[in-house]
Parts: sequence; structure tokens; C-alpha cells
Amino acid sequence: MRRILTAAGALAAAAALIVGLSACTADPLADQYRAGDNKGYIAANGFQTTEIAPENRTDPIAFEGTLDNGSAVSSSDFAGKVLVVNFWYATCGPCIIEAPRLEQAYQTFQGQDVSFLGINTYDQPATALSFARDHGVSYSSAMAVGDAQLKLAFNEATPLNATPTTLVLDKQGRVAARIVGELPEASILEAIVRTLVAENA
Repeated sequence: MRRILTAAGALAAAAALIVGLSACTADPLADQYRAGDNKGYIAANGFQTTEIAPENRTDPIAFEGTLDNGSAVSSSDFAGKVLVVNFWYATCGPCIIEAPRLEQAYQTFQGQDVSFLGINTYDQPATALSFARDHGVSYSSAMAVGDAQLKLAFNEATPLNATPTTLVLDKQGRVAARIVGELPEASILEAIVRTLVAENA
């Protein structure tokens, strides 16, 4: 009798675990996509891409700030180029995982009218530089901590607490694509960038 009760208890616990896991996998972004709101590709883990047609893009983003190496940077430095802007910080798990994929995409477009810029939303320059060395990231990052103007410049394009997020700006500096969540494959970003490189400035 005791064995029967033990087995029944185990089955009940397993059923509760299954129900609990089902609740954990509920994803409001995925629900939104299934509702037909045309938000772009959304994966079960919340990864989302949105591409914006040229006629629907808003005004160019104008920004200036300071890089992790102390140099000044501004939107004018990237005039006429497609610009990939990745928002990250050093202890962000998905940021660590996607770093080599972003670097792979960066290397793919070397010598073309494409630039990459990180926006570090939390750390000090020494931490950002250490992260770049440890994870093989060869493009620079602007430091957003304590820089209200830099944050404000991107405020309408993406909430800075949605990390990681990657914006792709067209040759006119307008947001042409938004990637929310950990980039699963470099090829996804590369395909978006190639489309924008082919567009007329």
C-alpha cells in the first residue's frame, strides 16, 4: 500500500512540474506575434526581429559620445554607411553568448560601407575593454553610463534596459531593423545588413 501511495505521489509531483514548466514557457511576445500584429519574426525565447521599409523609417538618429578608449564618437563618423549598434553590458549572459556572433558579422563586412558600434549601458570603460579582450570583440563601444545625451539619442528607437538589443541603421542613419534578444546566428544579422548595403543612400 505504501508503494502505491509513493507512486501516486510521484505522478502528482511530475504532473505539477509539467504544469509549472508550461507556465514558464509562456511568452507574451510570441503570443503577440500569433495574434497577427505584424511585429516581425519572434522566437519562443523572445528573440525578435523587425525590419522597417524605407518609406516607414523615421528621422536619422544623431548622437555623440565617448568610446571605451576615450575617443569621441558621433553619428557623423558613420555618414553614408550602414551602422550596426549593439546595446550590451559585461555581466549580461545573452550579451556574452552573442558577442562572437556579432564579431563574426563585423568581420564579414570588413572593407565595405558597414560599421559596428557597441553601446555599453552599465559598465565603466575598463570593464568594457576587458570584455572586448576576453571575448574577441574588435570594434569599439560608446559608454552610456553617465551620458544622458547618448541615452536620449536612442531613447525612441529602443529602451536601453532591453539588453541585448541590436539596431541596424541605414546609410542615412535611420533605424531600418531592430533585433531584440540574443542574436542566435550571425547569418541573421548579415542578411539584414546585406539588404541595406544594396539600398541606395
